[in-house]
Amino acid sequence: MMPALEPVGPRLGRDRGAVAVFAPSLILTVAIEQGAGEPELHIHAGGQGLWVARMAASLGAKALLCSALGGESGAVLAGLLARSGIELVSSRSAGANGAYVHDRRGGERRPVVEIAGRPLTRHELDDLYGKALIAALDCGTLVLAGSQDRLIDPDIYRRLAVDTRENGVAVVADLTGAPLAGALEGGLTLLKISEEELARAGLQSGSLDAQLASVAELHRRGADNVILSRGRAGALALADGQLMEVVGPQLIAADYHGTGDSMTAAAAVGISRGLSASDWLRLAAAAGAVNATRHGLGTGARNEIEHLSGHVQIRSLRPAGPRAASAAPSSRHGARRAR
Repeated sequence: MMPALEPVGPRLGRDRGAVAVFAPSLILTVAIEQGAGEPELHIHAGGQGLWVARMAASLGAKALLCSALGGESGAVLAGLLARSGIELVSSRSAGANGAYVHDRRGGERRPVVEIAGRPLTRHELDDLYGKALIAALDCGTLVLAGSQDRLIDPDIYRRLAVDTRENGVAVVADLTGAPLAGALEGGLTLLKISEEELARAGLQSGSLDAQLASVAELHRRGADNVILSRGRAGALALADGQLMEVVGPQLIAADYHGTGDSMTAAAAVGISRGLSASDWLRLAAAAGAVNATRHGLGTGARNEIEHLSGHVQIRSLRPAGPRAASAAPSSRHGARRAR
């Protein structure tokens, strides 16, 4: 009788607190800022997925960033990420990554030049998909981030959601447009969406009742849990089948950019650690608030965020109905089958 085969690689759940981030396209960012008497040049890796991974790493999570790199901009990005504390899981692209130069000496972002990345070929996309799938299975939690340059077929988000959730992975998404529709069809553990993005998704965003109806509709379309960020008004959430209002301390914002990405990252880290819904909601709100007080997207000190989370208030709203959903990463979520 043949002995039972042992699984190759880490078992699911072994890297508790680890988060894989699917970010098809990273961007090389160059910012010109006014220093003490003369301009300063700041060169960074950028893009939604990078900012999510950066915040996850700041919170002490092992962050695996799955992306395609190519050209001179890709080579610079690889060098920048090598000393970032983020583990890069990359596939090679024949085309260069996107890049931009912004002049911020006047206080606002003024684009000087913006260069879009090159679309991935079918083989490049297959390679990236395989690497992201393995990273998600090893971590147990996957964040689906958007591609600013629309470099890939949005159906990949549906496929990743299906393939990972059917293997016990918690899937968190912060998307809009066709990628959002695909991810919802595949099924999500958590969707983070902003008030502004509701309209682009064809949903209502005016009154509180309209927002709650939109949250319920996103739940019906495939998101077990939903966070709707609303700036200084706080967030609405459907978590574990309950509708809640999440209100953090009122702080003066230095820069709102990256606040939503920080919320997404913190919620994913909380889910990966098995925190209760109320606790990962508090962590998400605190991460967004701290990021808004800083110049730098997806940034914030862990001790400040965790301390501030104790000052976040959560108030229950009307019941969300009989369909309750668990956001615990160890639960087996029923995912939609690929068609």
